[in-house]
Amino acid sequence: MIGGRRAAVALSSLALVGSSWAGAPAGQADEGRHRGPGGVVCTGPSTSVYAPPLTLESRATRVHTEARYTCTVAPGRTVPATGSLDGVSPSASCNGLTSPRITEIVRYADGERSLIVYDSGTTLRTVGVLDVHLSGRVTEGRGKGQSAQRDVLLALPRELPTECLSSGLQGNSGQAQLEIRP
Repeated sequence: MIGGRRAAVALSSLALVGSSWAGAPAGQADEGRHRGPGGVVCTGPSTSVYAPPLTLESRATRVHTEARYTCTVAPGRTVPATGSLDGVSPSASCNGLTSPRITEIVRYADGERSLIVYDSGTTLRTVGVLDVHLSGRVTEGRGKGQSAQRDVLLALPRELPTECLSSGLQGNSGQAQLEIRP
């Protein structure tokens, strides 16, 4: 179920990127490279670490995440990229992160980068899946000025991990999708 949903979201996003791409007007080649009308869609595995570990009690928590993406930066053009996220959720627990303030640096294999500041987030728990959604804006580099949305789908056991009841959940892994769009 998770794989099918990810594939559908990724294909829909790729179609959107492909249909909205247009070249930069003459004289604006550099501006088009960073703020062009098209978007960027990145997908790949994501691993997060929490300090202090997550428990059932909500508390301020530092979040560090590493992601390995494959990014579509233009129709038919993909590049590998890495994402490094750091920030704080003022109220985090095993049930989710709230009001995170997180910054992501995406480094693309073609030498470009994007600095993204996420200023809002939600957590949606459904049967067997936790969707952590972050929203923000690209402040520097590729996509500067465009909105950014990042979703991570985490497969969950039927019940909360036992770590939530004792020492705390130190981290988790999931599949991420980052979209940078006008």
